[in-house]
Amino acid sequence: MNPSLAFIEGIGGPELLLIMFIILLLFGANRLPELAKGIGKSVREFKKAASGVEEEVRRAMEEPTEPQPKKFPPYPPQAGAIPQATPEKPVPPPAD
Repeated sequence: MNPSLAFIEGIGGPELLLIMFIILLLFGANRLPELAKGIGKSVREFKKAASGVEEEVRRAMEEPTEPQPKKFPPYPPQAGAIPQATPEKPVPPPAD
């Protein structure tokens, strides 16, 4: 069991009644419905935000990765677009 939540195992009925009584004394009977409503709204907003993040992570995992750009184009360059290198001296053909 998670050690940070181990204290919850020892809480029973009498302990919960004591906690509720203390909350009733601190906030009063008139403010308890407002307090519960605020807690409910907070929990609802938290669940909505958590599901939005979870959905975004799923969408990111399902997206295909973009292919890496190639260094060279897949087609040959047009004639005249790139000047061709020419030798400085013409090479004579071999003698037969």
